[in-house]
Amino acid sequence: MEAIATIHTGFHSKFGVPRQSGLTSSIKGTIVFKPEFRDRNALRGLEEFSHIWLIWEFSQARRDEWSPTVRPPRLGGNVRMGVFATRSPFRPNPIGLSCVRLEGIDMNCPDGPVIHVSGADMVDGTPIYDIKPYIPYTDCQPQATGGFTDNVEMHVLDVEIGSTLTHGMPADTLQAIKDILAQDPRPRYQQDSERIYSFEYDGWNIHFNVDGNRATVESMTKAKTTNHNEPN
Repeated sequence: MEAIATIHTGFHSKFGVPRQSGLTSSIKGTIVFKPEFRDRNALRGLEEFSHIWLIWEFSQARRDEWSPTVRPPRLGGNVRMGVFATRSPFRPNPIGLSCVRLEGIDMNCPDGPVIHVSGADMVDGTPIYDIKPYIPYTDCQPQATGGFTDNVEMHVLDVEIGSTLTHGMPADTLQAIKDILAQDPRPRYQQDSERIYSFEYDGWNIHFNVDGNRATVESMTKAKTTNHNEPN
């Protein structure tokens, strides 16, 4: 197989990326096809769907060996489960599967056709191997059970950002940062209220700490310019 496209997001490192797709709808992504796959006919009819499946590579989690068990973040990182019972990036084949909202298709831009999505959970430059439409009558299973994830309560933080820190920041970027922090990007086994964590999103460096159920942003500064055309 070969990658057909690359997705561009505001994430330039793994820290801060949502643990699942669709959790943070304010996160946008742009899918740019390789030149040999830039054919409008390949996307004919896709605009009629609201969501699509992306099959992609965990390009920052490549390993020469694999383990039959992993430590899911939702279990605090201290309990081992079978790799095939999780969505861990550390797999025999580093393949990811994400359902994202299709926001639009730009047929006329220089690199077109370009697909715009929301709810992505991928680092900037992630290779995309395939795109398929989400079909509700077969893909949606309301009676499905979630295994061990059904027994773990969703952990959502209150987010506090001082107004003086947001000067010059676009509103959509600020909303995405709030949503990322609300999902608590820390490893579940780290609960030190004095520790300062940091991640980069959409050209901004965010430093924050968490005390109890509240995430407080300590600083937000412009990051160095990153070449978005470079793959991982």
